[in-house]
Amino acid sequence: MLSLFEIASLLLALSAFFGWINHVFFKLPHTIGLLMISLFASLSMLLAQKLFPWIGLTETFQSIIGQIDFYSTVMEGMLAFLLFAGALHVNFDKMADQKWPILLMATFGVVLSTFIVGTGFWLLAGLFGIDIPYAWALVFGALISPTDPVAVLSLLKSVNIPQALEAKIAGESLFNDGVGVVVFTIIVAIAVSGGDGGIDFGHVAELFVVEAIGGAVLGLITGWIAYRAMATMDEYTLEILISLGIVAATYAIALRLHLSGPIAVVVTGLLLGNRGKVVGMSEKTAEHLFAFWHLIDEILNSVLFLLIGLEILIVAIDPSFGWLIILTIPLVLAARFAAVALPILTLSRFRTFTSGAIPVLTWGGLRGGISVALVLSLPDNESKPLLLTATFAVVLFSVIVQGLTVKKVIARTVDNNLI
Repeated sequence: MLSLFEIASLLLALSAFFGWINHVFFKLPHTIGLLMISLFASLSMLLAQKLFPWIGLTETFQSIIGQIDFYSTVMEGMLAFLLFAGALHVNFDKMADQKWPILLMATFGVVLSTFIVGTGFWLLAGLFGIDIPYAWALVFGALISPTDPVAVLSLLKSVNIPQALEAKIAGESLFNDGVGVVVFTIIVAIAVSGGDGGIDFGHVAELFVVEAIGGAVLGLITGWIAYRAMATMDEYTLEILISLGIVAATYAIALRLHLSGPIAVVVTGLLLGNRGKVVGMSEKTAEHLFAFWHLIDEILNSVLFLLIGLEILIVAIDPSFGWLIILTIPLVLAARFAAVALPILTLSRFRTFTSGAIPVLTWGGLRGGISVALVLSLPDNESKPLLLTATFAVVLFSVIVQGLTVKKVIARTVDNNLI
């Protein structure tokens, strides 16, 4: 059994090595390249295990990856720093101009998509003779509906789109994962209880309000404390340490109080990256602090997408679900289209939207590590193998196919004069 330091060393070394291979030979976007290379390495080891079982290399790597609790690593560790780093670089004024589309897509859109995917998945499973309780189908809808801010913000670094559309994509991805986790938690509780009516709508509303709004309030408080502390000095090393400490403390407090940690650190990041930058930082501090968090973002992104590819080594993917999984991908895209189109078409009566907003938001709504972490966190039950297979298929399609082709969608649908 490897120590925590040895596992971290291995992941960093593999991230660097695979990143070098991608940069020199394939020249794909960094995170997509890492995912594809690690996925290829995982599949190659699984094939080698079948052909040459006496080698034992695959079992060694499976044992190492099996030591990593993906859910805890992502949801209770990496996510706080990734979300803060992403929010830190978002222009709050531009995002505030798009507050209504962002709010509707991050709340109503997530809930709508959850029920469309859940219901459609349940019906498709029935057509193929696969028995899955409706509550567990809704669990799949809840974990796959939020776009992943890590994947989406990574994508935005490599594309050129109008600022208003970029603000919608970034803002929605930063907030809808927090909302999605709350919805997921509630539906899992219902599914585990067997849907026996133990949770009423009043309790659901209370959980949603307390977790989401409570998380936002906590983020405002800790963000204000951080930038007021920074305003008393001009020492960039200490101010970077303050930013690190406030992120970790905010997320830990949120988890302890059963508030939304993702929403809390996003609000903290927005506050420090905008108000804090103006009031609490000198030009030198801002330059060093933003560069530091950009580096943290790149390193953690690399490790996360590497891990997604390596998880294939230990996840039981059942090929017997093949046709159901193939049809699930367009189902998820259709639900995403509805979750985007309804809010935008409703608001278009009162404001003008960028041409191509609906197709770009639909195709650019990537799924990633959060969906994988959520499905891996599910308690063992008869439906889990199906949910695992479906989730990995949608995430891999989303990151690889949608991530590599979104530039073409933008080129065909967005007015080039606005870019």
